[in-house]
Amino acid sequence: MLKLKRIAIDTHRESIAYLSRHCPDYRAEEFLALGKIEVKAGGARLPATLNIVDDPDLLAPDEIGLSEAAFDAFGHPAGTPASIEHPKPAESLEAVRAKILGRELNREQYAAIIGDIAALRYSKMEVAAFLVGCAGFMTIAEVLSLTQAMAGVGKHLDWGRRLVVDKHCIGGIPGNRTSMIVVPIVVAHGLTIPKTSSRAITSPAGTADTMEVLARVDIGTDEMRAIVDKVGGCLVWGGRVNLSPADDVLITVERPLRIDTREQMVASILSKKLTAGASHLVLDIPVGPTAKVRNAAEAAHLRKMFEYVGGKLGLSLDIRLTDGSQPIGQGVGPVLEARDVMAVLRNDAAAPDDLRERALLLAGALIEADISVKGGQGIHRARELLESGAAMRAMEEIILAQGANSTPLTPSPSGHEVTSPCDGVVQSIDCLRIARVARMAGAPAFKSAGVDLLRKVGDPVRQGEPLYRIHATLPTDLGFAADLAGQDSGYVITRGKP
Repeated sequence: MLKLKRIAIDTHRESIAYLSRHCPDYRAEEFLALGKIEVKAGGARLPATLNIVDDPDLLAPDEIGLSEAAFDAFGHPAGTPASIEHPKPAESLEAVRAKILGRELNREQYAAIIGDIAALRYSKMEVAAFLVGCAGFMTIAEVLSLTQAMAGVGKHLDWGRRLVVDKHCIGGIPGNRTSMIVVPIVVAHGLTIPKTSSRAITSPAGTADTMEVLARVDIGTDEMRAIVDKVGGCLVWGGRVNLSPADDVLITVERPLRIDTREQMVASILSKKLTAGASHLVLDIPVGPTAKVRNAAEAAHLRKMFEYVGGKLGLSLDIRLTDGSQPIGQGVGPVLEARDVMAVLRNDAAAPDDLRERALLLAGALIEADISVKGGQGIHRARELLESGAAMRAMEEIILAQGANSTPLTPSPSGHEVTSPCDGVVQSIDCLRIARVARMAGAPAFKSAGVDLLRKVGDPVRQGEPLYRIHATLPTDLGFAADLAGQDSGYVITRGKP
């Protein structure tokens, strides 16, 4: 038997095990590095990828090390007796091979594949093979089967209420932090909205990153339930709630490969909303030349897919196609976005109009799930709740219930202004470019980093005037971001008299 040891290496959701080359019980030749093994302890099994260790100071011969992600997932304390063995090949891989060959899979095959992925029985290479196979060909029936399979392996939250509302945006638009305004408006109206949100993967900020500027978001299921019962809603990190463990694995592989199919998007979003216990969902699909959805034809196709799968799952779905031609609000990055959100909730005169109006549109759509509200009146009710201060009071209650951040954060003082090359009018802003500049500046790893937009589409500008300001915590990050913006600012200026 070996003794469990926690190895302080962050492997980002991937379970990694470490075995000494000089282990007396298991020969390294039989357990090749980067191969799959199963670690056994106390009746539990943990699939993991094996690394061989030569440094005795890192791992003793009688120890089996687990990365931080693997150790937390296993749940046994350090020193627990453990053993390892070769895992049995996942039988569902035959279905993956069939998918790669372009065949249609049935519901049972998807359930088997997703079950094995959630149980960490697939290597990253095998997960990639599944994703590539699905990217090549999927029917709408398969999308439904995939969604049901992903929902089937996650926790299911039951709020004991007929009406539970939720809101989601497919992403891709910097600064589009409407959830943090929608939730308190809806709570102030009296509806239940347990909002789970993601952290950024390739963007400068996710809703969870931005909300964390104001309050704790790393909250488990029981505490989340207590908060919702007390306040009526929440804004927490979905990764802690573990609603869709298979999706978490898929994301770690598809993002580096830039596999972002519409079918996978539908299954990912709807499976999480189903397990979160939502009965009504408002879905924001921004459409624009540098958004995830580029034109009306793509939007129509995606909308039909969402409506079909959502309908089969019994989810009441309201889809809104919104303007994705430029970033929303002024700030891009957690602290800057939180500043914009709070400005809207406080009814500050300088609050971004586009962020306010989009949030009111989406909040109004959710409020109309209340049968006492007449069709078309939801946005008026939402505006009333915002302007009266009721939404701000609801947000304060949510922050207090989740645990307010006692250390106020401000934008990094180190900055660089990107200026206009000529007199004219801002014709367009590249969402992807602005997001890249903000990430290069350090967002979201450094919450105070990001981009402050000083001009939007249609604004006049003179040569040398600032278009946006880059904030960075580290001088190196500021240099990288400034260099990237110098190559291409992301702004197109129509020359002429402003």
